Amino acid sequence: MKKNLLFAIVAVLALFGTATAQQRTTLSAQVYGYQREMVYFDCIQTPLIAAEFHTNPGEEHLYSFECDDLVNISINGRVNVVLQPGDSLHVDVNYDGKNVKVEYSGSERAVKNNRLMKSLESLKASLRYKSQLLGCVALDIKPKTRIDDSKALLEKASALIARSTASDEAKNYAAALVDYDVYMSFMEYPVMYESTRGLAVDSQEIGDYWSIMDGYVARDDAQALSCPEYASLLMRYSFYMNEKAAREKGKKYVMPGVMEDMYKEFVAFYSGAQRDFVLYTLLRNFIMNGQEIERADALYQDYIANYNSNAFYKSILDMLLQ
Repeated sequence: MKKNLLFAIVAVLALFGTATAQQRTTLSAQVYGYQREMVYFDCIQTPLIAAEFHTNPGEEHLYSFECDDLVNISINGRVNVVLQPGDSLHVDVNYDGKNVKVEYSGSERAVKNNRLMKSLESLKASLRYKSQLLGCVALDIKPKTRIDDSKALLEKASALIARSTASDEAKNYAAALVDYDVYMSFMEYPVMYESTRGLAVDSQEIGDYWSIMDGYVARDDAQALSCPEYASLLMRYSFYMNEKAAREKGKKYVMPGVMEDMYKEFVAFYSGAQRDFVLYTLLRNFIMNGQEIERADALYQDYIANYNSNAFYKSILDMLLQ
């Protein structure tokens, strides 16, 4: 186990560059009531920040690593924590049936950041706001209700984030997650409800579906552009806007269904850091799916030659393609 952790730390240092730009970051956890054999720490941003421990109630599971920006680490796929370079965070995790109770301690910034994230989850729970759109369909939540609930979430969450004393980086990441919940609901839920429940979008009492995203400005801060959920939102936004443009010209739009066509659409729609992030995410997801990897190689070469500026994105793809 110690050898595996040492290898992971060395690999992370090699991936991100020299340690002079890094700070040692520490996550520890004590887990109670967990019924499985292993406790897992998995970073959302990179597979090279990860650890596993044998479950032992009350034992402190300690993991240190290097990073140069905010990362989101999942504990057993149920509890998510955010850490910035130099943070030290301890998490008490108590499983009580289907519920999980979490308490934080450690460095001041880390505690404040994670209390913000926890407050947003509590807000969603108080609003009975479901994250899974298919679950909303199963419960027959009407599109107007879902959109109204999403507007309420956006208003309350934005106010909560503004009041928070968390770091700007944590606020950016939190805002990107809220955007994902809200604006994916705006764009995706009406058409999903139509396809499953048979009620046409025009009959859903939501107003003009094609003006529902008016005024939205896509984020380009570093934290949003490290958030996988936000990448999904950017992808869906390009499809929505391209379909809207086609309709205004009286043309039929077909949403791309294969990686190559998606790649071309994202190249044409986005620029700069947003395009870099979306193309990277598309390629990473396809490669990690593990099928027909050779299809990704040609696009990877084009991406590196023409659109990649973020060295971290390149390093992750290089590792996955080895």
